[in-house]
Order: sequence, then C-alpha cells, then structure tokens
Amino acid sequence: MDENMTLEKRIAAELYSYQGKMSVFVDDLHGHTVEIGADEEFETASTIKAYILAALYLQASRGKASLEEKITYKPEHFVDGSGMLRALGVGASLKVKDAATMMIICSDNIATNMVIDYLGLDTINACIREMGFAHTVLHNPLHFDLYDDLGTTTPRDYASLFAQVAKGTLVSAEASAEMLAIFRQQHYNTMLTHDFPQFYLDCEETGEPELIWVASKSGSMNACRNDGGIVHTPYGEYVIVLMNKDFHDIIEYNDHPSMVYGARVSRMILDQILACEGELYK
Repeated sequence: MDENMTLEKRIAAELYSYQGKMSVFVDDLHGHTVEIGADEEFETASTIKAYILAALYLQASRGKASLEEKITYKPEHFVDGSGMLRALGVGASLKVKDAATMMIICSDNIATNMVIDYLGLDTINACIREMGFAHTVLHNPLHFDLYDDLGTTTPRDYASLFAQVAKGTLVSAEASAEMLAIFRQQHYNTMLTHDFPQFYLDCEETGEPELIWVASKSGSMNACRNDGGIVHTPYGEYVIVLMNKDFHDIIEYNDHPSMVYGARVSRMILDQILACEGELYK
C-alpha cells in the first residue's frame, strides 16, 4: 500500500463537500511530502510579499540594497487594502527593513509598494528566478484599479521558500533567521491555526511553554485564499501550504469555506505530525 495515498485520500475525503479547489503541499523536512495539485498555478495575492522579502535580503547580502536605508511614502505608493501606513499619510519615512516588516506582519500594501519601488520590479523577478522559484512572478505593483493580477505562484514554489527558511539556506543562515523572526509576527494565520489547540499557541496568557508556533504569510483576493509557512511543534518543524481558488463566495471573512476547510486540513496534518513524532509517516 502506498503510504502517501493514505493521507492524500483522507484529505480528499475532508474536501469532498468543499465547493472550491484546494491545492496542498506539506514537507516534514525529513524527506516526506504530501502533494495535491502542487504544481497548479495560483494568483499569489499577498503571498508574493514573502518572495519580495527574500529578494530584499538577497540584494542586501550583495550590498545592492540596505536594510537601514530610509525610504519615503510617496503619493504613487498609495493603494487601498490592508496595512497601517495609510494612517500616517504621504511623506512618512521608514527604514527599508521596517517597511518590509510591515509588508509581512500586517500585510501593508503601501509598504509593499515602497519596497517594490526601492528594489525594482525586474530586479525582484530576477531574484525570484535565481532563488529557484521557477513558477513565481510578480506582475506589477499593488494598484487594484489598474491591474487585475498581482502575482502567480505554485504551492511547490511557496513551500520551497519556507523550507529553505526553516533549514537556514534562503540567502544565508543569518538572513533566514531574520526572515523567520518576521514571519513569526505575521497577524493573519487563521487558515493554518484556527483548529489548533489554542492553549499551546498562547503562552503569554497561559504561562506555559510555547509548544506550537507558526511563521507564515497568507494572502487573499477575490480569486484566491492562500496560506503557507512553517509550523513548529515539540518534535521540530514542518512546512505547509494551502492554496484555494474556484470558490463561489468572494467576500473575505474568517468563516469563509476556504478558511473552514483549510483549517481542517491543517489540523489533520498537525495531528499526523504529532502522532508520528515530527514526520508524516513512520
């Protein structure tokens, strides 16, 4: 019996009533993966911001960008949507690393445009290709009134990014550690964590050791609901990516069917990892 098919069939059964398409990639970082539609292309939405962060650190490692340099919020950077810079207004000045951090942790769209402008669209895409993400591209800055699409990626590419972060090999060990620290602060991880045992996620409230944490970047647009990242457990880390499209309800809310079914799949994977002490299969 093919062990991989057992878990894949359980996921398929869980998704049987889901009126949408979910692709899944899980890597236990011990040589086992679960792949369902792993090479399917998806609109990135804000998951492209993880690739932009990686491109920034790659350029910084070469002295072609500086995390400490100041950049300014200009009128052309304005865009509706998530983030906090809209409250500060045009003219706000931030360090590049601070803008990039806001781009990830609160998915700030204006900060994203500032970083795209700083690095350059062509440079970002060249870095994405160089880092091995062959099926990922940033099409344009965030301007929803001008462009219908933001980026394209696959679950396999996105999982590879986080696997490299987990292994300390994305750009360098130091850069991977800094990016991991940023991803751990990301606010929007409902799809991955909604069905997790909350007691172990909230050590500040319980006073207990932080046994489970997530370092991730999600993304939502009318066309998609995506999430992916690293999940830390007492047995080590694993990488999970869930990408959704072809659903009927485009309104964004926490109980969206993609979120409900994504959370179920995420919990199923967590339970499997815990049962097998850090691996997908024993």
